[in-house]
Amino acid sequence: MQKIVFFELESWEENFVKNSLSDNEIIITKEKLTPQTAEKYQDAQIISVFIYSEITKELIDMLPNLKFIATRSMGYDHIDIEYCKQKQIKVAFVPTYGSHTVAEHTFALLLSISRKILPSVEKAKKGEFGNEEFTGFDLFGKTIGILGTGHIGKNVAELALSFGMKVLAFSHSQDQELVSRGVQYVDLSQLLANSDVISLHLPHTKETEHIINMQNIQGIKKGAVLINTARGALIETQAIVEGLERGILSAAGLDVLEEECDLREERELLTTEFLKKCDLKTQLLNHVLLTRDDVVITPHNAFNSKEALQEILEVTVANIKSYIANTPSNIIE
Repeated sequence: MQKIVFFELESWEENFVKNSLSDNEIIITKEKLTPQTAEKYQDAQIISVFIYSEITKELIDMLPNLKFIATRSMGYDHIDIEYCKQKQIKVAFVPTYGSHTVAEHTFALLLSISRKILPSVEKAKKGEFGNEEFTGFDLFGKTIGILGTGHIGKNVAELALSFGMKVLAFSHSQDQELVSRGVQYVDLSQLLANSDVISLHLPHTKETEHIINMQNIQGIKKGAVLINTARGALIETQAIVEGLERGILSAAGLDVLEEECDLREERELLTTEFLKKCDLKTQLLNHVLLTRDDVVITPHNAFNSKEALQEILEVTVANIKSYIANTPSNIIE
C-alpha cells in the first residue's frame, strides 16, 4: 500500500480518484503543495499536483519518502525535473487530452458561421421565420488550411476530410497518415493564399506568436473564414480587425483572444485559483471583436467536455498505477 497525496484537487474530481485507487492510502486536499503545507505530508510516497504547486528543490528535500510525482497537466515547468532525476524521483504528465473535444469545437464554430446559426436562432426566438438573409455556404469542396497537425490538428483534418473538404497543412513535421489520405503540406504563404478556411492548432511559442499578423493578413484568400481554438497570441488582434474591415476575411470564429489572462493549461479555467487572478468577463467585455456580427466568440471553452476532463484524471490515475506496478508510463525523461 502506497501513501498518495492529491493536491489542488477540485471537489468534482474526488470520487473518481478515491474509487480508482482504493487499495492505497489516499489523502485529498485543495491546498497547493508549498514549503508550509509540505510539513503535513512528509511521509508521502506519491503525490499528484496541478500547476500551482511549485515543486522546487527546497520542497523536494522536505519530502524524504517521495518517489513519484504525477502532474495533472501537459506542462511541467512547475517541477524541478533535473533535481527530481538526481533524487531518483520519477515524474509523469498528461501528454494530451481533449484532442477530439477541441477539434469538434473547431467545427462547431465553423458550422455556426457557414450556416449562420446564431442570427437564425435569435430571429426564430422572436417568432420571425424569414430566412432570406441567412443563406450560408457548403463546406463540401472547400479548402481548409490547418496550422499545426499534432493531435488536435490531425483530428480537425480528419473531420474536414469527412465533410469532403480539401486539406492543406503547415507544420514543423508531416504526418504521413494524413499525407496518404490526400492532405497536402505547403508553406504558410501558400496555405493562406489558397484556403477558404484557416484553422490554428499550434502551441504559443516565440516562433508562433503572431504567426498571422498585419503583414501576412493581406496574403489571405479573399473571403476566407479564420478559426482559432488554440492560443490568442497566435494572431495579432489588429490583423483580424483589418481583415474583416477590408473584406479579406468574411468571418472569424474565436475561442481564444490575444488579451486573455496568462494561461498555461486550459484546465486552469475551471480552478478556483485561476478565477482569483483573472476576470474573464472583464477581459471579454473590453474586447473590440465582441461587437462585430461577423465574429463568433466563445469563452475559451473548446477544451471543456466531460470526456476531456475525465481523460486527465484517467491518465493521471493510470500513471500512478503503472508506477506502482513497476511499469511507469508518460515519464518525463
